[in-house]
Amino acid sequence: MAHAHAAPGSAPDPAPDTVPDSARRRDLAVRAAVEQGLIDEDTPLLCLLDTAGIRASAAALTGAFARALAPGTPVLHAFAVKAAPLVPVLRLLAEAGLGCEVASPGELALARAAGIAPERIVLDSPAKTAAELREALALGVAVNADNRQELERLDTLVARTATTSPIGVRINPQTGAGSIDALSTATATSKFGIALRDPGAREWLVRAYLDRPWLTRLHTHSGSQGVPLPLIAEGVRELYALAEEINTAAGRRQVDTLDIGGGLPVNFASDTVTPTHAEYVDALREAVPGLFSGTYGLVTEFGRSLTAKHGLVLTRVEYTKTTGGRPIALTHAGVQLATRTVYAPAAWPLRILPYSAQGTPLTGRPVAQDIAGPACFAGDLLAAARALPLLAPGDLVCVPDTGAYAFTAHYGYNSLPRPAVHGFTVTPTDTVRFTLARAAQPVSTIPEEAGASTPDALL
Repeated sequence: MAHAHAAPGSAPDPAPDTVPDSARRRDLAVRAAVEQGLIDEDTPLLCLLDTAGIRASAAALTGAFARALAPGTPVLHAFAVKAAPLVPVLRLLAEAGLGCEVASPGELALARAAGIAPERIVLDSPAKTAAELREALALGVAVNADNRQELERLDTLVARTATTSPIGVRINPQTGAGSIDALSTATATSKFGIALRDPGAREWLVRAYLDRPWLTRLHTHSGSQGVPLPLIAEGVRELYALAEEINTAAGRRQVDTLDIGGGLPVNFASDTVTPTHAEYVDALREAVPGLFSGTYGLVTEFGRSLTAKHGLVLTRVEYTKTTGGRPIALTHAGVQLATRTVYAPAAWPLRILPYSAQGTPLTGRPVAQDIAGPACFAGDLLAAARALPLLAPGDLVCVPDTGAYAFTAHYGYNSLPRPAVHGFTVTPTDTVRFTLARAAQPVSTIPEEAGASTPDALL
């Protein structure tokens, strides 16, 4: 069917210099993906990463802290690998000056495959095995202990093994929840860290440090999406105050580094970056001015804020139908790529940007329609009753802001294969160049992952 374009009297297209650079690059990339044959009838699903955007976010982070910190302050910005567990992403961020925060043996393996030096890796996890701890200590990776029993395990390991690993303890400041309970890690009953406000906990922590001269760090992370900046800053303030208390009790600078986690929320409603890393630093300077004095080295663990807005899913509309009066566009992108959105749409809404089969933005009268994925359950929807120009088979649906915790970490529902991921750059002459970051998963590999080599194992 033909698509309507902007009607007479409607708002004109914005002038090129008023379009955000990221949006302009995205439009160029979508059109180029069609023209270069990356997406077509045989390859109806594609994931893209804007490398210039990722570099810009990394520079915004490092620059915001560099401007605020006292000269010479040691600082490690460790990217939270869970946000985008792709080796090329880790390499790109390493080139921009970042290390890695890992929370599993797999993530540690990814960081090492990306060539990240052990001294630029931080290991966090509430359930580290003895083997994981031994490996980290042998490599010299920084370790944040989560609980008392882990600290006791480390007592034994440190006594037996010479290590260069900086070791700290994660605290839960119990400062409260944000708007998404599942991502609020500083609640009264959070599973993470040692609860600072529980009876006797603070005194125990101070004594634990005095008894262990090798404890030189403190760590906290109050949550991420849905947690406002003042609440994050309050948690860091509690961390700083505890470090001061420990050092006063020790009569020396035993705690020399504060790991303040990450947690900067992301705006999923538009292309605007808000809040910014600079605004985060401003909130910290107001709440914890001593943090920037140079007394303590700093570690950060940002993830979503560095890559989310620089990823996009591009999928063809395979079929359209109308059911109960509601138009539905059936696509190849759903729960396998946007798992959180599908299972918790109110907490994780995503934008839907419609394009023609030629890769040009669609305009026209908005019609409420569902954007459905391929999985075999009714809730596999990227958007419900979303007002968009009416889509037709062959059109393209672009889902932006999916560069973190989305297509980078595939969910294998219905044994849907992992799609290809390409990075893209745009030259000064608007030429788009794609580079393969992760090849599409061949369907032939899926049976092997599902036990095809041992078919009679349960007979």
